[in-house]
Amino acid sequence: MAIRFLDINMSKQDKYDASNIELLSGLEGVRKRPGMYIGSTSSNGLHHLVWEIIDNALDEALNGFGNKITVTIHKDGSITISDEGRGIPCDIHKATGLPAVQVIFTTLHSGGKFNEAAYKSSAGLHGVGSAVTNALSTFVEVTVYKDGKIYNISFENGGNLRTPLQVLGNTTKHGTTITFKPDPTIFSTVDFNYEKIRSHVQEDAFLLKNVRFILTDERTGDKEDFCYENGIKQFVDELTSTKKGIGDSVFFSDEVDGIYTEIAMKYCYEDYNETIRSYVNNVHTADGGTHEVGFKIGITRAVNDYADSNNLLKGKAKLEGNDIREGLTAVISLRMSEELAEFEGQTKGKLGTQAAQNIVNNLIYTKFTYYLNENKEFAVRLVKKCQDSMNARIAARKAKEEARSKRKTKDSVLLSDKLMPAQSKEFDKNELFIVEGDSAGGSAKKGRDPKHQAILPLRGKPLNTDGLTIDKINANVEFATIINTIGAGVGPRFDIEDIHYNKIIIMSDADTDGAHIQTLLLTFFYNFMRPLITEGHVYIAIPPLYKVYKQDSRAKTVAVKYAWDDEGLENAKKKIGAGYIVQRYKGLGEMDPPELKETTMDPRSRMLLRVSIEDPLEVEREVTILMGKDSDKRKKWLENNVDFSEKDDFILEVKRRG
Repeated sequence: MAIRFLDINMSKQDKYDASNIELLSGLEGVRKRPGMYIGSTSSNGLHHLVWEIIDNALDEALNGFGNKITVTIHKDGSITISDEGRGIPCDIHKATGLPAVQVIFTTLHSGGKFNEAAYKSSAGLHGVGSAVTNALSTFVEVTVYKDGKIYNISFENGGNLRTPLQVLGNTTKHGTTITFKPDPTIFSTVDFNYEKIRSHVQEDAFLLKNVRFILTDERTGDKEDFCYENGIKQFVDELTSTKKGIGDSVFFSDEVDGIYTEIAMKYCYEDYNETIRSYVNNVHTADGGTHEVGFKIGITRAVNDYADSNNLLKGKAKLEGNDIREGLTAVISLRMSEELAEFEGQTKGKLGTQAAQNIVNNLIYTKFTYYLNENKEFAVRLVKKCQDSMNARIAARKAKEEARSKRKTKDSVLLSDKLMPAQSKEFDKNELFIVEGDSAGGSAKKGRDPKHQAILPLRGKPLNTDGLTIDKINANVEFATIINTIGAGVGPRFDIEDIHYNKIIIMSDADTDGAHIQTLLLTFFYNFMRPLITEGHVYIAIPPLYKVYKQDSRAKTVAVKYAWDDEGLENAKKKIGAGYIVQRYKGLGEMDPPELKETTMDPRSRMLLRVSIEDPLEVEREVTILMGKDSDKRKKWLENNVDFSEKDDFILEVKRRG
């Protein structure tokens, strides 16, 4: 039961007593405030319902009950998740007098995850998943195979009981099958994204070795089967599949004081990024925590101690952690009881269990030290790569110090001859617009806020940087200009603390060429300046597609509305009224400076897309497919993911941002 406080206008009503308090029974509170339980009612919130039910199946497999999980997307918009676990209890719950399965699907904070006798470790610890999914669905049907019987119960319209628990027959099977259909009155979209679900399911399969996941999409006929004998070791291999490794991936594991730890890792040449993906009980700890801290301490100790004992540093200073982790991809997975699992915040994004730090530290130090001693050729190559990283870091620092003490060279000025810089040195407030073409650049320069907004026009399309070396990047005039303008270096010398702009905004035409330019720039940032993306500094500007206006008898414009899609166009027509004129923008250069400023550049009225990496496995796969050399893979991906219609070149889902 939830309590909702009514809004009261005190100027009209000064009475405030118990009669003003409204009690929301059952799951009504979830429907009133869905964002409190699933984050949002967008596509992310929609898929959160799927994760909640999959997590229940994972918990059974995680505790040794069942080794197959099936996910099926149906043509009618519903989805089914089946497992081969013990089956949800169907006997009577003494406190309520109702079947336990009914309690679980209609009562928040109910379930077996609070009891270690039922679950040694669990992904879902709050006991709200099944009930929240029920609350936000038009129907939910639950079939349980347990104790030789087939049980069935169903709900409709936000958790109302449709069919009471009944026995359908006898069986030798065991497990639970849940089918639900999201409520379209709650969500902005109820269209399940196959690629999103595929990536999530594959990730779960990596984390639960030897558990088979079958994903089927009845809408398209797609069907995939995921099962990994070597678990997260194969996860690391997938993440680094297009990169040249320094040796093979390695795997270490151990259990200490009730905490079972698995670590898989691989070093790669020509990779200047650090990718560490950590989990606790199959839940991604996006903000890290004590287990990541322990890993970083342990691996730094192991490499430095090996280098010292073998005189590989030759009296030079010890390697820093960043030097050692450059080019490293690692997956860390811990399993522990609810009693041991302490998280900071409500999202379980950061592990706070102190014991985990020492356990992971000792594990990686001991086992990686042994591995280095047993694989000396690999160890020497690794220390050499770490030294190269250290030398690059030291050289970058010296160059930075020299730049501060000397005037800019003639060459550096020439690199930025098209840049219209921001006047302010308050970098946290400054914005860099990378603009397609000189024409749009001219309008942007006239429409900008000169104090905080800089404009850098591009000379044609940038190179595809997938697979290019640092030398080729630096030799390219366009990228050298971008690197010089951002001011934080590139590749191994990139330092996020030195960026000259808080926002890097890609502003291109709303057509296929503009989308291509966005993709090429994002590929560059992803490969050579990834912290710009991971720390939220890269944006895409969203210019309008249409201008709807009306003129008086003297051809003076008397009313204007802008539209970003066809639905907005129709609304704009209605607001302008009879006699409207529609202008379809073919490019940024068609906009006058005031128009470009109002619609695309002014923080008070513009729309921006913030670029982020939600799923590194999916991003790595798609960058490899779309920007790599395998045209057959790219063709297949495009056929499965792009709706080639005559109506639109492409469609972007946008959120309003300042």
